[in-house]
Amino acid sequence: MRNQLNICVILRGMIGVFFIVVSAEKLLTPYENLLFVIQGYDIFPPFLEDVAAISAPWFEFFLGVFLALGLWIKPVLWAFVAFICAFILLLAQAIIRQLPLKDCGCYGELLSLPLHVSIMIDVGLLLCVVWLMKHLSQTSSLSLDRFFESKDT
Repeated sequence: MRNQLNICVILRGMIGVFFIVVSAEKLLTPYENLLFVIQGYDIFPPFLEDVAAISAPWFEFFLGVFLALGLWIKPVLWAFVAFICAFILLLAQAIIRQLPLKDCGCYGELLSLPLHVSIMIDVGLLLCVVWLMKHLSQTSSLSLDRFFESKDT
């Protein structure tokens, strides 16, 4: 049980930091870089492409911060499930349609990976998030949720 507790907390922190880093990279570069990648998926109307290019990195950043700190863990994990599933579907449709994308844009300028590799990473992240949800009590250890919970009692 103790090992599982440590694994949950470490995994929660690693996933949170991963999303903080990749989103910070996208936030520190001009949003047009991400917009160009989003336009390559050829699935959204133009106004949604702009909205996605501006808001997605912020969404990733705050989800990563909340997960790393252990704040609102359960809803954050559900948001991660939805977000990662959306990425997987977006990548899958690009592969099926054989769009000429060199990389997914998921990691900004940090990494340039083929779409099928990015899907495998996303599936791995999804499995980790689902595992954290299954072990929610251990995942909540050393979290702000527990800190605030103890202040209420």
